[in-house]
Amino acid sequence: MKNMVVVINIFTESKELDKVAAAIAALPESIDVYEVTGEYDIVALVGANDIASFRDFLKNKILKINGVNSTVTSLILHTHKENGKIVYK
Repeated sequence: MKNMVVVINIFTESKELDKVAAAIAALPESIDVYEVTGEYDIVALVGANDIASFRDFLKNKILKINGVNSTVTSLILHTHKENGKIVYK
């Protein structure tokens, strides 16, 4: 289990959407990958050990995938509810 989970909102080139989603899903750091409506094209949840390893993952894996235009990331600070159940931590 990784120490942190990061939400990556990804903008892609439209014609590359399926290839980008498949490439992200194939990465071992990926937990979940969703094609979504709205402002972004893909939302991915990824695990990382620390900020430095996440930076390396983003810079050297995600942003090097052909068809990824840009990303917006959010670090999950605390989980209040997961899989339909309240989490008491």
